Amino acid sequence: MSLTIWSRFTLVPFVLLAGIAAAEEKPATFPTNEQLRHFKAMGDPRLSPDGKQVLLRMVDATAEGAKGHLWLVPVDGSAARQLTYSPDADKTGERSGMWMPDGQSILFLAHRGEHTSLFLLPMNGGEAKAFELKVAPLADNSKLPGALPTAAPDAAKSAKDDKPEMVAIDVAGFRISPDGKAIALIADDPQTAGEKKQKDAKADAAWVDHDTHGSRLYLLNVASSKLTVAGVPFDVRGAEWSSDSSKLVVEREEPNGVSELGPSMSGWVVSMSDPAHPSKVDDLPATLEAAAWSEDGASLIYLAQAKHEAPPGYSDLYTYTLATKTTKNLTDGFDGSIGRMEPLPLKDGSILEIAEKGLTTTAIKYSPDGRASVIESPSATVSGLVTNSAESGFAFLGSSGGSAPQLFYTASLGEAPRALATPPLVPDGVKSLAPKRISWKSDGFTIDGMLYLPPQAATEKVPLVVEVHGGPLGAYLDSYSIFVDYLLGQGWAVLETNPRGSTGRGAAFAAANKNDLGGGDYRDIMAGVDYVLKTAPIDPAKLALTGYSYGGEMAGFVETKTERFKAIVSMAPVIDQNSEYGTEKGSWYDQWYFGKPWEHEADAWRQSPLSGVAHAKTPFLLIQGESDTTDPLGQSQEMYRALRQMKVHVDLVTYPRVDHGPLGGAIYGSPTNEPWHGFDARRRIVNFIAKSFGEPEPEK
Repeated sequence: MSLTIWSRFTLVPFVLLAGIAAAEEKPATFPTNEQLRHFKAMGDPRLSPDGKQVLLRMVDATAEGAKGHLWLVPVDGSAARQLTYSPDADKTGERSGMWMPDGQSILFLAHRGEHTSLFLLPMNGGEAKAFELKVAPLADNSKLPGALPTAAPDAAKSAKDDKPEMVAIDVAGFRISPDGKAIALIADDPQTAGEKKQKDAKADAAWVDHDTHGSRLYLLNVASSKLTVAGVPFDVRGAEWSSDSSKLVVEREEPNGVSELGPSMSGWVVSMSDPAHPSKVDDLPATLEAAAWSEDGASLIYLAQAKHEAPPGYSDLYTYTLATKTTKNLTDGFDGSIGRMEPLPLKDGSILEIAEKGLTTTAIKYSPDGRASVIESPSATVSGLVTNSAESGFAFLGSSGGSAPQLFYTASLGEAPRALATPPLVPDGVKSLAPKRISWKSDGFTIDGMLYLPPQAATEKVPLVVEVHGGPLGAYLDSYSIFVDYLLGQGWAVLETNPRGSTGRGAAFAAANKNDLGGGDYRDIMAGVDYVLKTAPIDPAKLALTGYSYGGEMAGFVETKTERFKAIVSMAPVIDQNSEYGTEKGSWYDQWYFGKPWEHEADAWRQSPLSGVAHAKTPFLLIQGESDTTDPLGQSQEMYRALRQMKVHVDLVTYPRVDHGPLGGAIYGSPTNEPWHGFDARRRIVNFIAKSFGEPEPEK
C-alpha cells in the first residue's frame, strides 16, 4: 500500500463532465465501453485578476489523445474558448496555467522539444514564448570519486573548457510573485554532458539512496530573465509567496529515501533580499505539507499529521505565528476529514479549506479564532476552490452522483454559486443515475455507502456488484461516476462502501482498522451486503465484488473468507504484506498499520490475503500495471500462482508501461494517453462477471 493510491474521491485532479442533453429523438442510455473513451475532463481553475474569466485546463478524451489545453471561461455566462494548442509531437499538452498579476498574460508548462518549459502567452495576441532556462548544474555524478571515465584526460584542454557547463532544466512547478516581478521554479537537476556520456557508454550503475541529484528551487527575474538558485537544500517539494512578494515559504523533504525511516519534511523561509541564505523554521513538524502565508505575513498556515492517532496523511489544519513561535490547531477533534486542497488564506485573516463529511465534501471557512462556517454548494462534492488577489470572486468544481460535474462561480461566499458555460464534453445521449445514500451498523460503527439501482430493479431482482475504494485512507463520495453508470448499463446494481479506515468520519474512524486489515473492514463490507439484500431487490445468487489498490487487497480477503460471490475482480492489489513491504515505493504508510513485518510476523501474515488462499474457491480476475511502484507486479503474480495451484479459476491480465494511478484512472474513466488500457480492462471485467452470473458476455 501507499498513501498515493488512486481512488474516486476529490484528490483526483480532474473531474469528468457530463454534456448537453441528448437530442429528443434519441433516448438517453448508460455509457458503453466505447463511449467511455470519449469522455473529457477539466481541472485546475484560476480566476483572472479582474474577476471576469476563469482559466481552466480541459483534457481531451482518450480517443483523441488525452492532451490538456487551456481554456477561458467568462463568468458572465458567455461561451468558453480554447486558448492554447499543441503540436503533434507534444503528447501531454499544456498544464499549470496561471495568470500574471496584471492579467495581460498567462504562464503555463508544456513539453515541446526536449524539455518541459515555462511559457508566457500574451492575452492581446501573439504566440506563446518559452523562457530560456539554463543553469550550471550543482550535481554531476560523472565527476564523483570512482566514476568511470569515458575518455582520457586532455592535457591541451583550453581555459574556455573550464567555464561552467550550462544545461537546460525541466520545470516541474512554479509560482508567480504577487507583484509579478519574480517566478519561483521547482526543477530537478539536469543531466550533465558527462553523465550522458557515461550512460551512452553503459557505465550507468545506480547507487541506491546515494543520488546527488534532486529537485531545487530557482528564482526567475521576469524583466531580465536571470535565473538564480535559492539556498534551500534539495529535495524541494513546494513553495508559496507572501502577499508582499518579499519572501517564500518552502517545503523540503530529506532526499535519498530518508522518508522510509519516518516523516522528513521541513519548512524554510527564503527572503528575496538574500535567497542564498534561507532560514529553517524549526518548529514546523516533519509531516508538513501545503504551507502558505497569512495575508499579513505574520503566520504560516499549513496541513500536517492530525493530533489524534490516524494513518499517515490524515491531516489537521494549523497556523504558526513566527514572532511568538506558537502553533494553533484549527481542526482538533473535527468529525470529518480535512485537507482536500492547499489552504487558501483570505484578507480578513480567515482560511478556506475543503473538508469531507460522510459522503460529501464542502468548503469550510475558518476564522482566526478557529470558528468554522460551512460554505453552501449546489453540488455534493467541491474541489479546486480558488479566488484572486482582490477576492472579487470565487470559482470551484462541483459534482454530484447522477449529475454532471460543473464549473461554478460566485461573486462572494455569501451568494449562491452558479454554473458557468463549459464545452459539451460527454457523448450525447449518455445518462447517469444518482445513488441512494445508505448506512448500516457493524460492530458498533455506522458505515456509509451508496446504492445504485438500474431501471430493471423496478420489476425484478438484479445482480449486485460491490465496489471497494483504494486507500485504505480514502472514501467514495456522492460524485459523478461514469464507471458506475457503465455497470448499471449491464443491468447490475452497484454498492459502494466506506468501511472503517475510510475518511469522512473523523480520525478515530480512520484509525479503526489499524493492525486489522481484512478483519473489521471486511465485516463492515459484508454487513453492507446483508443490509442491501434485506432492503433492495437484489438477487443473492448473483453477487460480485471489485476493487482497486486497497480495494484489490480487500478483494483478496473476500476471496479467502467467503463463497458468497460468484466473481471477484482484484486490481493492483496487496497480496503478501511481507513481500510488498520490501518492494513498494514507500513503506512508512504500511508500517503504521502493522509495524515492520520482521518484528510483527504474525500480524503481517494475518493481514495478507495470501495467508488464507487455501480456502479460495471463487473465480478471480487480477488486473495489474507492469510498471506499478505502489503495489508492484509481483503481488498479482503471487496470487495468480497460488490460486492456480489451488485449482481455482484465475485470470491475470497485465498492462505495460503503466504505473498505479494512471491505470486506475484509465479503468474508471479518466482520459489516458494509453488508449486501450482502460477499454480492455473494462471489457474483461464485465465479461468475467457476466460469465460468472451465467449471462451472455456483453463485450466482444
